[in-house]
Amino acid sequence: MALVLLPGLNNLIEDISEEKKLPTQVVEAALREALLKGYERYRRTLYLGISEDPFEEEYFSNFDVGLELDDEGYRVLASKIIVEEVESEDHQIALQEVMQVAEDAQIGDTVVLDVTPEKEDFGRMAAATTKQVLAQKLRDQQRRMIQEEFADLEDPVLTARVIRFERHSVIMAVSSGLGRPEVEAELPRRDQLPNDNYRANATFKVFLKEVSEVPRRGPQLFVSRSNAGLVVYLFENEVPEIQEGSVRIVAVAREANPPSRSVGPRTKVAVDSIEREVDPVGACIGARGSRIQQVVNELRGEKIDVIRWSPDPGQYIANSLSPARVEMVRLVDPEGQHAHVLVPPDQLSLAIGREGQNVRLAARLTGWKIDIKNSQEYDQASEDTTVAELIAQREEEETLQRDAEARLAAEQATRAEEDARLRELYPLPEDEEDYDQEEPAKTMAEDENASDSQPDDLSSQPDASSEQLSNEESVEEEDRAR
Repeated sequence: MALVLLPGLNNLIEDISEEKKLPTQVVEAALREALLKGYERYRRTLYLGISEDPFEEEYFSNFDVGLELDDEGYRVLASKIIVEEVESEDHQIALQEVMQVAEDAQIGDTVVLDVTPEKEDFGRMAAATTKQVLAQKLRDQQRRMIQEEFADLEDPVLTARVIRFERHSVIMAVSSGLGRPEVEAELPRRDQLPNDNYRANATFKVFLKEVSEVPRRGPQLFVSRSNAGLVVYLFENEVPEIQEGSVRIVAVAREANPPSRSVGPRTKVAVDSIEREVDPVGACIGARGSRIQQVVNELRGEKIDVIRWSPDPGQYIANSLSPARVEMVRLVDPEGQHAHVLVPPDQLSLAIGREGQNVRLAARLTGWKIDIKNSQEYDQASEDTTVAELIAQREEEETLQRDAEARLAAEQATRAEEDARLRELYPLPEDEEDYDQEEPAKTMAEDENASDSQPDDLSSQPDASSEQLSNEESVEEEDRAR
């Protein structure tokens, strides 16, 4: 078969490599695979309307495409096994036919033959398939390089631009800033902010949440606007003290998508200072709130509470309920991290927050279970009784859990000991390198001899069941005689 010429092949490969930012070797490999798929399509179209497609999925696995860049063309090659009698012409070739060219050929050898069809026979369907496969392979290669590019990215926050909408997701264009072109990233609905206006070409700061492999789509970027990491990043950029290390963010609790529309997004940030003379809360808020206002603007008006972290759990819990004023914090169950917070009646609703949002975020921030109590109606004796019952119930559950774990560990240890004992009695060949293969045969012979002698031993022993039956019959005869 003649070489199929592709005028301008070298320029085509170079142009694609430059446009897609891919190595030329990757483009060549994608082109070879696309041409091979086009050849498969050409072979299958020969049976359209005549009979069913006779080719299986892996039928063309022995075919390949060779690019000849100097002559700007390609050939379709098939690897065939030399056999005496041919059963499949695409996979085998007769020995007699090969010996006409190579006399030293032998059965079982493999030869590579040129099976390139004429350019006119290739057909529009095959050409269209080649074009589609090439585009798809280039996209796949781009996504793989994207996955490698973004997986080790030090800065997880990117600038994204809205491209289009797919179902409930927003498709955005992001760039790693490493000279690569923009790539697509998906912003799912659960990671969107309710106050955002996702119009076309609008730009947002997004948090790179995940780079994962999606079936049928390849590597895919998933970004988020609701991740707490975005808040940390914005504060780090706006507060020089955080960058210098004199102020640190200890914890962040964020509710970017509240359960009800009547409640807006809200975040609590706990900060601490390494240096005593630095006020961490003031550093994050800035003069007249200038620093925190930049963060709020980027998050489209999200309410942010900056509170001071404290090593004292009671003080930390009181700070976390800001802006509510707290009278007292009782750590009723320190081991179970349960606290009662007493507030004045006029601060009760403020401490709880709308639909419980304030206390919910405070509990997430501190890691404690917080119960807000009215200080004027608080009955310490009855509350202590209730807490004591809860503690007893918790301890009982913990005891049951420990017992269950202990039983499971004991069962596993017993099974391990039994397995070890059985392996000592019946060792496997892989357990001992010098394991004698004749020993099992000897053991089997001894067992056979023992089994041969076993019936005689059994026959000589009295049958307990028959003796008992005869005793019962004699008792019945005596009764009849009486």
